[in-house]
Amino acid sequence: MSEKFYTYKGYPLVRSGRMMYYGYMSDPYVIMMQILSTKKIGDQEVADKIRVIQMSTDLSLDPLKACVRNTEREGGLYEALDVARVWLEKALKN
Repeated sequence: MSEKFYTYKGYPLVRSGRMMYYGYMSDPYVIMMQILSTKKIGDQEVADKIRVIQMSTDLSLDPLKACVRNTEREGGLYEALDVARVWLEKALKN
């Protein structure tokens, strides 16, 4: 696969519309982030409230059971990414 992805602290970050995925799909867990609201700063639209969901990549699981934990964060993308990184690293250590 020759595609390059953006990374954040060593894990790929892929965005499609209001959804973002953080982590390697080949690992047991990945983080899904959904932009719930945005705000305008200057002429830029930036994420304001984000739902962070840790989910299993096991395709045999029911999608509702694949969601291990979730939270909502206000304050922007970096706060959500920090939560995502901590959850992902803890999950992959076990």
